[in-house]
Amino acid sequence: MLVSTSRWAAVLPDLSPWRSGRDFRLLFYQGTITFFGSFMAMIALPLQIKHMTDSPLAVGAMGAVELVPLVVCGLYGGALADAVDRRRLILLTEAGLGVLALVLLVNALLPDPLLWPLYVVAAGVSALTGLQRPALDSLMARIVPHDQLAAAAALGGLRYQFGAIAGPALAGLVVAFAGYASAYAVTVTGFLVSVLLCVRLAPAPPVKDAERPSLRGIAEGARYAWGRPVLLGTYAVDLAAMLFAFPNAILPFLADELDAVWALGLMYAAGAVGSLVLGLTSGWVSRVRRHGLLVVCGAAVWGLAIAAAGWFTTVWPVLLCLAVAGAGDMLSGLGRSTIWNQTIPEGLRGRLAGIEVLSYSVGPQLGQVRAGAMAGWTGTRTAFWSGGLACVASVAVLAALLPKLISYDAHTDEDALNQRAAREAEAGAGPRTAAA
Repeated sequence: MLVSTSRWAAVLPDLSPWRSGRDFRLLFYQGTITFFGSFMAMIALPLQIKHMTDSPLAVGAMGAVELVPLVVCGLYGGALADAVDRRRLILLTEAGLGVLALVLLVNALLPDPLLWPLYVVAAGVSALTGLQRPALDSLMARIVPHDQLAAAAALGGLRYQFGAIAGPALAGLVVAFAGYASAYAVTVTGFLVSVLLCVRLAPAPPVKDAERPSLRGIAEGARYAWGRPVLLGTYAVDLAAMLFAFPNAILPFLADELDAVWALGLMYAAGAVGSLVLGLTSGWVSRVRRHGLLVVCGAAVWGLAIAAAGWFTTVWPVLLCLAVAGAGDMLSGLGRSTIWNQTIPEGLRGRLAGIEVLSYSVGPQLGQVRAGAMAGWTGTRTAFWSGGLACVASVAVLAALLPKLISYDAHTDEDALNQRAAREAEAGAGPRTAAA
């Protein structure tokens, strides 16, 4: 029995972060609810645009509309997260996202819903997400012990995947049987509950003598990242993978070609299922030291699986490919998140998290535009397989150009050792004060 229990413990997720911090548990609940509601809207919104326009380019144009607000607000949000109380920033932006979801609901209830508010809300959501995510991401390293960061990343992935599975799967049913307004109503309710949970988070004040948000501060964070090949590699690999192989905008058209409109919700959820399976068997992640290898291998698996999805002509193999792609994305994400939290100094976490937002958000936005445009020009399945192969090729080139990403070792990397020492010194000094 002891041997069997030990084997299960080596595979099942490490729950140490859950047991060690109340704020981690609150963020887990908040994130689960927010992701569920957000994915309801994330699926309903492109479906509504497709219903109103029947154009792949119109759906893909969402990425273009969201791009500039995300870039500007992501960078500024990173500087802001280093200068203000992160809990307050998270709370205000979460409330703003709830208001935008309410706009979608009101528009859907109109006798003749308007198209332009859908793009305006998409841009607004992108802006608020850019402001919020650096504060959320940089908060994790403060509330979780250094040696539990990989486990925290795995648990964080699980909460995301729950929303990514349940949200799309239910969104398709809700839209089909109850309409777009019902899907948006679920989103509004989710944000209301999320705001109430955020209120209970402990204050997260900035470090002593924190700089006011400025272009100089943003540039300082960019210089730090540029001078670290490991960090630079994590950003570049993820950006390339999403740019060339992010297919969500054209999934409705693939479902049409496969004569499987009924499976659209499953297509949106399949990647999250693969990620969830990997997350539920992620106990081994806590023992990994070479997180750069996870980043590269996971991105390569993602690209190959997306390419394969474009080669099949029946829906079930496509769903399997999308699930494998999701597992690869989860693997790469675990590596990126762990490297970021292990190596970035506290005083720069917000600004570097802003750059992180760009690396894992701008890529999908541009990827939607690329996928929609290529599907319109060459066909849906060609857009899949060509993008997947381009992803694999670009990841291979980046790995060759940035060998330090592959050789990263959490037990020997200088930045990781420095941050471990800083966390241990902080723990020895007692609880963080507001002034610190």
